[in-house]
Amino acid sequence: MNGDLTRFLQEWPYDPEQNIRLVDAEGGHQVLQVRQPLGIEQYELDGRPDGARPNGYDTMVDAVQTRLAEHVGAQGSETGFTLTHTECAAMQNEGVLFYYRYLMLYQLNDFDRVVRDTSHNLAICDLLQRFCDSDSDRVAVLQYKPYIYRMHAAAQAMRHIQLNDRAQARETIKAAIGVIQAMKEVDTPAFQFERVRSVNYLRSTLDKIDTEHDDPADELASELADAVAREDYERAAELRDHIRGLT
Repeated sequence: MNGDLTRFLQEWPYDPEQNIRLVDAEGGHQVLQVRQPLGIEQYELDGRPDGARPNGYDTMVDAVQTRLAEHVGAQGSETGFTLTHTECAAMQNEGVLFYYRYLMLYQLNDFDRVVRDTSHNLAICDLLQRFCDSDSDRVAVLQYKPYIYRMHAAAQAMRHIQLNDRAQARETIKAAIGVIQAMKEVDTPAFQFERVRSVNYLRSTLDKIDTEHDDPADELASELADAVAREDYERAAELRDHIRGLT
């Protein structure tokens, strides 16, 4: 093989309206592929999106949580446990991979996996908030926590709507608005922007849930997925820039 990808790209021409697909991979499982203007990205559906196993663990979060458990076992408490800069950077980079994947999964209406992936990124936020001594490492991720929680709640609500449980969907969104409004302040413009935008987005979602539709699950899923896709690629560019700054 000479490494030329031309044939693969020609077989799947770029179309921004149809640029996501699931394909069968070796080993009997499916992978998610995204056609970009100049190439194709491939994501594992489970585990880390890139299929890597940092330090032999499923994710970097698992590796850090194991080290934390070992510390508690040896010391009797979490006191004295601190994240290294390397761990903070590795978790942030891992979080970006999960972010890219849950954007695509949301558009595929795979809300169970979106909830799973946003839970992973919220776990990163929790570890950084509790154990990171570096303000810059901590803030780099926590400034986006309102957005992560917004996506988490929206996916949970959509899951309830798919089950025709509008009442639970409403309660989920209302609770999420309260959580975001009560979040500990992070002194960056990004945090302020994301908190206001996330609350407004969830209030808009609440209005959509309260509006009668012939097929609420399909229509809401389509509208919300379009909104997510429209907003979040701008965020992807910002995160790429930040990662470059870490290397």
